[in-house]
Amino acid sequence: MNMKDIVFVTVLGALCVPTVRSQSATPAPQSMFKSMTITPTGKPVARINGTVLTDRDLLREMMTIFPYASQHGGKFPQSMEADIRRGALDMIEFDELVYQEAVRRNFRVSSTRIEVGMRAFREQFDGSEEYRAYVKAEYNGSTAHLREAIRRSMMIEDLLHVEVTRKATVRDEDVKSFYQKNPAQFYSPESVSVQTISLVIPDNATPQQQASIRKRAEEALRQARSTKGYEDFGMLAEQLSEDDWRVMMGDHNFITREQMPPEAAKIAFTLKTGQVSELIRAENSWCILRVNGHRDAQQATYDQVRVSLKKELEANKVATLRRTLHQQLRKTAKVEEM
Repeated sequence: MNMKDIVFVTVLGALCVPTVRSQSATPAPQSMFKSMTITPTGKPVARINGTVLTDRDLLREMMTIFPYASQHGGKFPQSMEADIRRGALDMIEFDELVYQEAVRRNFRVSSTRIEVGMRAFREQFDGSEEYRAYVKAEYNGSTAHLREAIRRSMMIEDLLHVEVTRKATVRDEDVKSFYQKNPAQFYSPESVSVQTISLVIPDNATPQQQASIRKRAEEALRQARSTKGYEDFGMLAEQLSEDDWRVMMGDHNFITREQMPPEAAKIAFTLKTGQVSELIRAENSWCILRVNGHRDAQQATYDQVRVSLKKELEANKVATLRRTLHQQLRKTAKVEEM
């Protein structure tokens, strides 16, 4: 997996957030804080060997981990926010530890390479006005500070290349051996791609509350039935759904029967692509499903998975090497969290 990706466990109502991602050679191309309801103040969140990391660094990383928040005024799903924050804090601490190690080892970045990075970064903006606005907002108008940020990122990237990327190569024979020893991992059960709209029924809800929620669910169903496709249904899910999937347009992608509540699975696998379900009482909610596709069960051949399996094994090796490097660097560092 890409180290900067969020991997969502596709179980209705359950999410998993890993805390590792790849290091970009340049900062983010636009200010992340323009339309946010929470604004960073520069408050310290951690100190690494005396170097202070602020809530601005933390929030930027949280937005990188969970970019959907930018569409919702900087709000993160309540059930995920603590994990996202922990992952972001781990990441900015790791970056600083790697940078300090690169400095200790006397890594250097040529001025020519930095200039190339500066040009590539600037080309990401629509025009010079947008670029200057970004530099003003993020670097107090100083291109020298931006240049230093790019140099720092390149030093981090270089050390990770030495300690992680170069060591993470997996030989073709090892890929084939893994496939032969683990055939069950390449069997895919029948699955269905679904979007959902869910209205939560609180614990100990009174009969009146339950009736009110049922009425709202019936109205949501009426609106869902009038949607014309994926986008329409997704926009409605963003408006009406009360679970964490609403920030992803209710999209769970492909999931199996075992990954769904039995009541939902019983209906989902009978619907045709494009169909919207009746109201489904599943666990503590009224749920509406839209089916976007079906996949039959199949056993993938080695040729079908060879390329993706190699990438996966290498990504796993990268993750292991990064964790090991992080642990080693922390052993000799003074890390304080506020």
